[in-house]
Amino acid sequence: MDAGLFGAIVMLVVWAVGTFFYDAPGWINLFLSGGVFLLIWRIVARPARKPR
Repeated sequence: MDAGLFGAIVMLVVWAVGTFFYDAPGWINLFLSGGVFLLIWRIVARPARKPR
């Protein structure tokens, strides 16, 4: 697991904790958007790094 995937998972966990356990402000949803974007980006870009 690289740092991008780890960061995406951390952002999604922070969003989930903030949303479901606390009265979170509206900007907490940026963690959802950023986490999903980073997760998809790292999964799609992963095969491009394979050495030939």
